[in-house]
Amino acid sequence: MFRRELLRPFGCSFKNRFFPPGLFPWKTATVLLFGLAICLGLYLISVRVIGYFHSQSELGIILSLKIFQMAWIIMFAMLVFSCMVSAVSSMFLSRDNEIVWAAPVPAMDLYAMRFVTTTIYTSWMMVVFSIPIFAGYGTVFKAGWLFWLLMPLAVVATTAVATGLGNTATIILINLFPARRTKDVVLYLSLCFGIFIYIVFRFLKPEELVNPERYGHFVDYLSSISTPAAPYIPAAWAANLLSLYLLDREIDWLILALIVVTPAALFFLGEWAMQLWFFKGYSKSQESFGGYRRFSAGRKYRPRIWGWIAGKETRAFLRDSAEWSQVFMIAALVVVYLYNFKLLPVKRSFFEERYITNIIAFLNTGLTGFIVTSLSARFVYPSIGAEGGAFYIIRSAPISLKRFLLSKYLYYAIPFTGLALLMVTVSDRLLNITGPMWWFSVGATMWITWIVVAVALGFGALNADFKAESKAAALGGMGAVLFLFTAMTYQIVIISLGFFPAYRLVGKWLRDVPFSGRDMIILTGWIVFAVLSGLFIAVFFFRKGVKSLEDMT
Repeated sequence: MFRRELLRPFGCSFKNRFFPPGLFPWKTATVLLFGLAICLGLYLISVRVIGYFHSQSELGIILSLKIFQMAWIIMFAMLVFSCMVSAVSSMFLSRDNEIVWAAPVPAMDLYAMRFVTTTIYTSWMMVVFSIPIFAGYGTVFKAGWLFWLLMPLAVVATTAVATGLGNTATIILINLFPARRTKDVVLYLSLCFGIFIYIVFRFLKPEELVNPERYGHFVDYLSSISTPAAPYIPAAWAANLLSLYLLDREIDWLILALIVVTPAALFFLGEWAMQLWFFKGYSKSQESFGGYRRFSAGRKYRPRIWGWIAGKETRAFLRDSAEWSQVFMIAALVVVYLYNFKLLPVKRSFFEERYITNIIAFLNTGLTGFIVTSLSARFVYPSIGAEGGAFYIIRSAPISLKRFLLSKYLYYAIPFTGLALLMVTVSDRLLNITGPMWWFSVGATMWITWIVVAVALGFGALNADFKAESKAAALGGMGAVLFLFTAMTYQIVIISLGFFPAYRLVGKWLRDVPFSGRDMIILTGWIVFAVLSGLFIAVFFFRKGVKSLEDMT
């Protein structure tokens, strides 16, 4: 009874966001169509790629299953960290805690409420976009109907295990740190996550998947890569269970029992930790951080609006350790991402090395754009709603909303551009990319980054929620979903249309054939379309966001 009542505000909020009363849910229908289109695209791409591996020898089948296992483990690691970051905010620092924790309900019911909401907030995106990829394996391997029951069960169980581990670890860690360092625990979580990602990545040894020469006999190579990955990691249980069924149509009942029982065991362990240590940690999190500021009478007045806003954003970012500590996680992921390019076995490819490296550089442009999109959804989109009640102070200041948003755009566009350029230029250097593809990858990445940041800010202003309990809650709204689908659709269209002109230019450059006038016309047409379409969606949503904020006040 209590659990249902505690979840009612979350359910009502979800219903009003996606199915507003008295109106046809046009936004919801649009989101569903966009989502189905993207999921269908991921499914078709997965079927094509996995089918290529499957059509090869037994080695290709084993390699495809090894990639399957790696995807599960990486997804699980990201879910655990995301849950731990969200648990710090939702359990100990959420705005509604003073009301919720004063209610006459036991701690176990409160834990159940936070468990459900945290799971949904942190896992929905990963679940939605992973199911089409995993479904591709079922189609290529022609799995029976039982696979389509085991696969969703494994995905849901893995997300529940990640939430249980994240919540329990957060409750315990909060009590191990001094009261004035409660929020800074996220920093240590970030460092632990970075180390964990690197250890898992090195444990999997992906470079050995395509290096049979390292082994004395081919049988040793097959035995090595067919060994189940990381058997002590819960995500590997799901991967090994499904891999066994895909290969032999058999079910390992011990692994299935572990998958079913572990989420429940971790849930009850979290309830026990909640009853034992929660209120002590919650009391610590309410204490002062002991900050101070020394005022100077000799400070000069500098009426530079962009500098003011940049300083305000920087101080707000640095004061919230849940925000700036994620830089360590991003740095760890970037290092692992770039390390992949160093280990690519391009010299052992069936095709000429320079052709393979240019294809990889072209695909890397899209991957970098998707990373920028996900980071924009995390940092840029909720930046307007994060102003909270202070937004009305900004509104009363002698500055227009348009200039305020432009200043915010510059503040976020500069570091995002630097990150995108770092990823593209370093990866191109590792691949020895020169000529047209270098210019194409750098130019397309910069333009996509600028447009994505502008669209994120526009959607954030259009769907600003100044009463959201946390940024994670803001990311679960309709506006965040629409932004992700809009940005990803724009990138897919631009990258897809850019393949033909890039293919013509790079192919002729590699063969030392001079460019023709037709090549330049095709390239110019693509550039004009990319620029005009990007400017259109950026300006359109930016103006809509400004108008929404003006109507709000």
